[in-house]
Amino acid sequence: MADFLEWEAHRLSAAIAAGIVGAADLMQATLDRIAERNPAFNAIVALRDPATLMEESRQADMVPAKGPLHGIPMAVKDLANVGGLPTSMGSPVFAGQIAATSDPMVQRMQDAGAIIIGKTNTPEFGLGSHTYNPVFGATQNAMMPGCSAGGSSGGAAVALATGMLCLADGSDMMGSLRNPAGWNGVYGMRPSWGRVPAAPVGDMFLHPLSTNGPMARCPRDIALLLEVQAGPEPDQPFGLAAETFQDDLTSDVTGRRIAWLRDWGGAYPMEDGVLEACEPGIARLARMGCIVEEVAPPFDAAALWEAWITLRAWAVAAKLGPLYAQQKMRPQLKPAAIWEVERGLALTGAQIQKASAIRSDWFRAASGLFANYDAFVLPTAQCFPFPIDWEWPKEIGGVPMNTYHQWMAITIPVSLIGLPCLAVPVPGERPIGLQIAGRPRDDKGVLQLGEAWHGID
Repeated sequence: MADFLEWEAHRLSAAIAAGIVGAADLMQATLDRIAERNPAFNAIVALRDPATLMEESRQADMVPAKGPLHGIPMAVKDLANVGGLPTSMGSPVFAGQIAATSDPMVQRMQDAGAIIIGKTNTPEFGLGSHTYNPVFGATQNAMMPGCSAGGSSGGAAVALATGMLCLADGSDMMGSLRNPAGWNGVYGMRPSWGRVPAAPVGDMFLHPLSTNGPMARCPRDIALLLEVQAGPEPDQPFGLAAETFQDDLTSDVTGRRIAWLRDWGGAYPMEDGVLEACEPGIARLARMGCIVEEVAPPFDAAALWEAWITLRAWAVAAKLGPLYAQQKMRPQLKPAAIWEVERGLALTGAQIQKASAIRSDWFRAASGLFANYDAFVLPTAQCFPFPIDWEWPKEIGGVPMNTYHQWMAITIPVSLIGLPCLAVPVPGERPIGLQIAGRPRDDKGVLQLGEAWHGID
């Protein structure tokens, strides 16, 4: 197998542009790797015809580089649309449905030269941090055979970890770019909300909980892909201005102050060993020259949970409510989706306003935290990867998990107020990672910490 499959994407990009590596050679090696490894992991789904992909890659070798992703094979998370490819969202409702056009983020990757080879697996409608669905089945963890890959960007993380891809996209509402990165030994970034455009459908004002973003095997590749994905769309509100994230990525982080929030003062139950597995990561931050201090919880976790489950259910009901309303479609929705929709439809305006007020209070409290610290750190999950045939962990640390997503509550502080956050892997016997969350819109500062992390022994 070609050694360049192990190269980082920015190195591959430069090699293709210089003619050192051919796009066709890279595509053939990629297809061979997928044939070898994907049957065991089930990370890539809806793979396109290999002969067509080889022809596209040969055509890429005959023209100047279109952009930084020229000739690089990529598979798109099966929640986003790629024109001409199926978008199933892991649901029988949409299985086989062909997208007419590409979503803005996907089109930007294609315009930068990426060759889309297929899709990466995701839970049904992206609901839950465990990648399984009735259309394509389950994705296996890259580091713990027989265990969950996390989710909802589980297919993307495993494809990266197993060398089937060098770059991947994902999306994150409740840790979907962070949990699978931590569980598969790669990097996943939830950008600041508004940094990467969403699909231009439905409401664009009332539900800012989820965002698209990049995954890769190193922070520099995260920065490269984020530069391609990011920037405003003229027909969408709230878009942040385009930035260069690779410039000044290697920066002296000595003296940056990091708040270590552990388990939020015991509010988030942890599987035995998770916090201990994170300690080498905390020590690594200190070796980088950062000042790391354990800090008391800056906000009430119960209030965060109340706001989150209200706003999340409201958002899910807005998205899936039309399917739920159709008697023929409703039985095809998984129970978790029906539960979320019914909760969302039952909400009152007063309940939604209360949740939004809590969210605002947390943003103000976080601003106070960031007055003294450059970033805060939390584990990427409250447990290690669990058996692949589980729906979700029904208890953690002796505490019952009453919903399919309660075990990922540790991702809520970041998601609720749209902070930029990079998941970094912590080496150990069982995979786990750390969330490095920065000030609002300080994506570059977070990436600089990640680059320092990646570069230190």
